[in-house]
Amino acid sequence: MYVTIGTFNLNNLFSRYNFKGEIDAFSNNKSDVHSDILFNFDNNDFLKVRTYKGKLVKAKDPLSSQAIADRILKMNLDILAVQEVEDIDTLLQFNRKKLNDLYPNVILIEGNDPRLIDVGLLSKLPIGGVTSWQYASHPDDPNRKIFGRDLLEVQILNPKRTRRLFTIFNNHLKSHYIDFRDDPIVADKKNRICRYHQSETIAKIVKARTRPGSKFVILGDMNDPPDSPELMPFVNDSELNLTNALSNPSETRPAKADYPPPASTSWTHRFKPSGKPAQYELYDHIWLSHSLAKKQTEAWIDRRTKHGGNGSDHDPGWIEVKI
Repeated sequence: MYVTIGTFNLNNLFSRYNFKGEIDAFSNNKSDVHSDILFNFDNNDFLKVRTYKGKLVKAKDPLSSQAIADRILKMNLDILAVQEVEDIDTLLQFNRKKLNDLYPNVILIEGNDPRLIDVGLLSKLPIGGVTSWQYASHPDDPNRKIFGRDLLEVQILNPKRTRRLFTIFNNHLKSHYIDFRDDPIVADKKNRICRYHQSETIAKIVKARTRPGSKFVILGDMNDPPDSPELMPFVNDSELNLTNALSNPSETRPAKADYPPPASTSWTHRFKPSGKPAQYELYDHIWLSHSLAKKQTEAWIDRRTKHGGNGSDHDPGWIEVKI
């Protein structure tokens, strides 16, 4: 059987209902509003108002949500690892309303990110065991959770659920974001150290959970290119013996014209510094264990039509393997 496996950063897939307009309407005594209606929130079990840094978390723009849904529907993958999703309810609703229940198996475990962005998985194939590694720590700081989001381990089973096909390790490593109030040099160094420690932890966990002949995939938004020093702890680990499955992918369409153009097809993220040429990097990775790499048949990246991206600032990448 042939199985397609992909990764896609959905760029802040939030699904919050912004009721500010309705509250303003009550306070302004609009004529078309029944101001005598009483809203009672005594039972907080069914009330969830989510904020970040004091601001209400708003839903993703409908046009952007539809754009990423259209891309997912067109790819029609068997398994899609996703990043930057608010919670399981949001992912379930997105699958139901935007993807027409394309995926019967949906998993997301809320992680550590204060901005409420989590990693999840959509699968047409049955899912076996699921493990969250959000409580993992690094020896240099054993009292702090090393993964700002999570490392989500998911077993993928054959259609009859009689055996495990492979295991997926979905990641979203520390970003390059620097708060304007922070020293940029100090903050950048701190971010790089964090990604290095996260990479060390990935290597440690995956080696503990697999054997030399195991079939597994390490994928997700690594926020660094494959040759980055920060990723070397797992990329160059001789025991893991990984293969970069997106080293020479095909594109669904040519890249939007730019000068200078991308050096290769192996990129999923574009960053344009002010007054400088755009930087094209493969931030979204798919790494295969040795036994699975031998079964890879294809690799693709769904190319954006706008420099800023279609619904996301990341392009999704995927592969095909023959199991």
